[in-house]
Amino acid sequence: MDATEHNGGPLAGLRVLEFAGIGPGPHCAMQLADMGADVLRIERPGGNGWPNPVVDRGRTCITLDIRTEEGRQRCLELAQRADVLIEGYRPGVMERLGLGPDVLAELNPRLIYGRMTGWGQSGPLAQSAGHDINYIALTGALAAIGPAQGTAVPPLNLVGDFGGGSMFLTVGFLAALLERERSGLGQTVDAAIVDGTASLMSFFSGLLPSGRIDMRQGQNLLGGATPWYRCYRCADGRQIAVGALEPAFYRELVQRSGAGEILQQQASDSEAQAVQTEQWVQLFARRSRDEWCALLEGSDACFAPVLELEEARHHPHMAARDIYQDIDGALHSAPAPRFSRSASAIRPSVSVDPAADIWPA
Repeated sequence: MDATEHNGGPLAGLRVLEFAGIGPGPHCAMQLADMGADVLRIERPGGNGWPNPVVDRGRTCITLDIRTEEGRQRCLELAQRADVLIEGYRPGVMERLGLGPDVLAELNPRLIYGRMTGWGQSGPLAQSAGHDINYIALTGALAAIGPAQGTAVPPLNLVGDFGGGSMFLTVGFLAALLERERSGLGQTVDAAIVDGTASLMSFFSGLLPSGRIDMRQGQNLLGGATPWYRCYRCADGRQIAVGALEPAFYRELVQRSGAGEILQQQASDSEAQAVQTEQWVQLFARRSRDEWCALLEGSDACFAPVLELEEARHHPHMAARDIYQDIDGALHSAPAPRFSRSASAIRPSVSVDPAADIWPA
């Protein structure tokens, strides 16, 4: 059960105590487990209602009622031996349970205590319920996504929960671990989805003063507002994605697709772009998606077929990199990023008795 029993992975030997939740916290724990950390998950009795064999991989799992004194004491014992802790409750919950960062820092000064929330630990909304769509709505991200006519379109929960949430929590842990090498002390990492999503928006806010980007819904050149950066439907009803932003790439697209005279140059005003968009719509509707793949894929036309998840696993490029792996009937993504020496790996989860000697002192 000791983390030192695991071979490989840049985080081998790291002990992570995860309080089970849903969404970004488990995704962060999955990343740490893939990179070799020994992740011990504390499940609540009855589970959380969102079992996920992919995101929940790589753990040793025990079931504890942390609201009881017995459960709390067991958590305190484990926290004394942990390097990293992950919790995703509303602010104040862990304090009321006697498991807050101040208490645990007294027991284990080297512990890095990670808090994953939507609104953060402070601010007027800190105690309010919310989900990904609410968090990205408040940051300015959601308002820019969707067609010019109609409501904003939530991009799954990729931007908030995982882009602005779990990825920033992971980065926070790695930074805190590096700092601990110098100071010898742990600290609290407050990972709020609104903070992380705002950071993801830096590219766009940085371009606003120059006028090179338009953040109005349906007007962003990276949001499908131009004919050369959007998706098109083919003759068979399936879709393709074109991203020929730069002139050289656009010329490649024009040449390979057999586009007519009206499409030879990228139009600079919105009215002309609307005309060009309709021309591309008609052109791409003449062939099936696979026929367009034969003409454009692998070229500098910045082209890709729009694949459903089950299709993606079989695409030659994805298959060559073994990006999706079928394990026990579940479609797993390969660990990312990849390391040249200490390779990450997918490991199964196992459940053990809560009283087991999981992390020997």
